[in-house]
Amino acid sequence: MKIALIGYGKMGKTIEQIARDRGHEIVSVIDVNNPQDFESEAFRSADVAIEFTAPQAAYGNCMKAFAAGVKVVSGSTGWMDAHADEMRRLCREEGRTLFWP
Repeated sequence: MKIALIGYGKMGKTIEQIARDRGHEIVSVIDVNNPQDFESEAFRSADVAIEFTAPQAAYGNCMKAFAAGVKVVSGSTGWMDAHADEMRRLCREEGRTLFWP
């Protein structure tokens, strides 16, 4: 599977190692220093983006991934209370894919 990582702190690095150990390909790593990479061909080629960032960044990250046509698994917490209805609507009505805890 082609995976994009959004957030490259402790969790991002752990996910990268687990994914590589299981034979998955990391095609893009996005962190605070390279947000322009959401628009890259490498990011758009991902089967899924795994997002682990701060709550204040998670919503925007998901929206950028959606704009690129990439499915998202978000492990970030503390942001869905304010955005759950919109995220459900985007998934239901616009065919976006988001999994969150």
